Amino acid sequence: MPAYAYKALDARGRSRNGTRDADSPRVLRALLRKEGVFVTELHETHATPVARGGTLGRDVDWRRWFDRVEPRDVGVLTRQLGTLLRAGIPLTEALQALLEQNTSQQLGRVLAEVRTRVNEGTSLAEALAVHGAIFPELYVSMVRAGEAAGNLEQVLLRLADFMDAQVRLRGKVVGALTYPAVLLGVATMAIFMLMKVVVPKVTAIFADVGQALPWYTRLLVASSELVSGYWWLLAALAFGVWRLFARWRRTPKGRLHWDRLVLGMWLVGPLARMVAISRFARTLGTMLGAGVPLLQSLEIVKAILGNRVLMDVVDQARAAIREGESIAEPLARSGQFPPVVTRMIAVGERSGQLESMLATVADSYETEVDLKLGRLTTVLGPLMIVVMGGMIGFIVFSIFMPIFQMNDLIGGE
Repeated sequence: MPAYAYKALDARGRSRNGTRDADSPRVLRALLRKEGVFVTELHETHATPVARGGTLGRDVDWRRWFDRVEPRDVGVLTRQLGTLLRAGIPLTEALQALLEQNTSQQLGRVLAEVRTRVNEGTSLAEALAVHGAIFPELYVSMVRAGEAAGNLEQVLLRLADFMDAQVRLRGKVVGALTYPAVLLGVATMAIFMLMKVVVPKVTAIFADVGQALPWYTRLLVASSELVSGYWWLLAALAFGVWRLFARWRRTPKGRLHWDRLVLGMWLVGPLARMVAISRFARTLGTMLGAGVPLLQSLEIVKAILGNRVLMDVVDQARAAIREGESIAEPLARSGQFPPVVTRMIAVGERSGQLESMLATVADSYETEVDLKLGRLTTVLGPLMIVVMGGMIGFIVFSIFMPIFQMNDLIGGE
């Protein structure tokens, strides 16, 4: 469906502009006229000329590849919509206001379609569900619950807080791992250049002299010849191993074994568990506070944990809850959730304050994640420097020791 940019006047003579999807300009004018908006200027937008020598079945918008909708943008949009609704502005007018001030072309197209569907009588949740890549099941379920309970503005504001917290948590994890990743990349390139360029030139001197080389220098020379002559084969082998690993990890059995291994890793395992539990508590508390049923909330929460072991625990908890058990009991039996977490959940269930208790758990674990990330960065940086420094030191030692031996021989003569 093509998109059209328009300028118009409403019934009070105020100027309006925006972007809307429609089958044709005539259909769009009719839709806007029903809303009391009269078009003064209209043109199709985001069209790409057809390539010479052929035709395309539809216009290709290459800018969509560079205009992705980020979770942070959706969080800002959600907060603005909740604020407008809380101020008493009708839903369709609030969507129109967001559409007029929106700067993202992709999000503008989505908003235009959502507003059109809402004008046609579709609920906001159903209109959002069409765009599952931008508004996931968790988002749609909370909006649906808010519409059913009549507190949509409160649910949207709560959802915006939740999305902001998730964006912050993800940013902390990515930020903490960026420095070690950059350090690893630079060190790997440095070692590769040494092995491919520097070492062959230096070791050629040893071959001309005919001096017997120690074992470590011979090992360095062999490694350098392997890297210089067969680097493409090594790269292809590494890529093939990675592809096989990725394929194995996508299988149910492989995913389970890998996720169990991750949870048991030194430093990484506790951090991965804390991040998953923080997501679990924050998401479950937010959904329960919005009025989403417990079993449905657990089904949605399971999908965002990112770890098959913990996802199976949530599945077992859902089955136990159907049999009449509490949430805390099956979580405690699994051994995957710390006792402090399960006891706090049990207290929340008994006191009728499960949502606030889950929020407390999430806050506590997000603080722990901050501390763990700081420690991980503190340990990984120096550790990688020591390892890479040791490798470079081995290269330098293997090159200069035979040179020193040659000088000793010359001096002795």
